[in-house]
Amino acid sequence: MGHHGWGGRPPASDAEARQRIVDATARCIDRHGVTKTTLSDVAGELGVTRQTVYRHFGRISDIIGEVAAQGAESFVDLMIAHLHGITDPAEAVVEGMVFCIRTIPAEPRLSLLLQLKDTTAFGRGTTTQDTIAYGAKMLQRFPVDWAAVGIEEEELQGLAEIIMRLLASLLQHPSEPPHDEDQLRTFLSRWLAPALSRTEPAKKRGTPRRGSSSAPTPS
Repeated sequence: MGHHGWGGRPPASDAEARQRIVDATARCIDRHGVTKTTLSDVAGELGVTRQTVYRHFGRISDIIGEVAAQGAESFVDLMIAHLHGITDPAEAVVEGMVFCIRTIPAEPRLSLLLQLKDTTAFGRGTTTQDTIAYGAKMLQRFPVDWAAVGIEEEELQGLAEIIMRLLASLLQHPSEPPHDEDQLRTFLSRWLAPALSRTEPAKKRGTPRRGSSSAPTPS
């Protein structure tokens, strides 16, 4: 639409156009809610046609997914700051999960992760390869020396997957009555933390094979 759209300030690049669409969508969601926000609303917010928006995003859910993703990036920064100084892997994972469960439902952009079935990182998308890889990358930012506690880098993928699966369940199907933070922390510490409480890899501990004896050989 030339200078007649975009509030008279057309974007200088595709990247700028996409970001302005994302920002406009966030404003629409704030006003109308995620389920009532349409692509027409976004186009009207920007003063452009629907076709202009379609050139950058194929579906409204794609735009909302980007709104949520950008909120998630800021959220991860806050979580890492919250975990500062917690170097024990079990404590860090438990505290990180408590932080997620407390914070995500209360944050407008993060709550989108719970509402969209086809874009959510905490629904069907929890077990996609990209989501698990993102979770492993997030774990690498924890203030934990994973190698020092016997958890190799490639194992973080498995840890990320189980964390994402647990978060999906706890966020979408909370306990009845709901756990408070202390109860949730106790619950996770009892059933999740033991898996992270080893101090060196099993292969280096000299664990006897099944059927073998650990008793010393008589001299």
